[in-house]
Amino acid sequence: MSLARSELGYSVAGVLGQGLVGSLCSTVRFERVGLEHVREGRSGGRPVVFLLWHEHQLPLIYLHRGTGAVVLVSEHADGEYITRVMSRLGYGTVRGSSTRGGVGGLRGLVRAARAGRDLAITPDGPQGPRRVLKPGALLVAQMENLPIIPVAVGASRAWRLGSWDRFMVPAPLTRINVAYGTPSRVARGSGEAGRAATARELDAKFSELCDSVGEAEAAPPPGPDV
Repeated sequence: MSLARSELGYSVAGVLGQGLVGSLCSTVRFERVGLEHVREGRSGGRPVVFLLWHEHQLPLIYLHRGTGAVVLVSEHADGEYITRVMSRLGYGTVRGSSTRGGVGGLRGLVRAARAGRDLAITPDGPQGPRRVLKPGALLVAQMENLPIIPVAVGASRAWRLGSWDRFMVPAPLTRINVAYGTPSRVARGSGEAGRAATARELDAKFSELCDSVGEAEAAPPPGPDV
């Protein structure tokens, strides 16, 4: 009985979560720049790895819904609820970590990439520090020689949750600016040093992208804490 109740709870959470994402984002206007970089990344016929800060998930989840991209979801107890929501929005999911210690998550991402699915990873998640890119998040891109596309989001009006990442919730009727950066790669045989070097490169790209959409590190868009 408890198992049935849990399954019912997950199913209901999926439906409600899908509706909540839609109600929060359906009235916003998206403006995108840098899509040519995504096309460049895919030009070799391989999928790409999208990197995004944890705080920018909500508008991007809505914008890219139905694309079939595979998202890494933490093994935290709440992860199954997130998995159900993402599934209803048209994403694949892998549970675990992208780092070498998260073998299950890494294997799942590799399988998805080999099946031609784009990947989406939050390199500062699941618990921060905020906007600190963990080189281990680049491991699957290195193993599969995949292009890495950083993505930044800015909102003309948004609320910020009081969480470690200052999670962004767009206000109704706002304008959302989305910027895609030039592809980066990690040389397959370069080991940890290669990942660290690429992480530094991506940090610089993220800073430029965030500045371009009004999301400078020191000055996030104004909005009340929730």
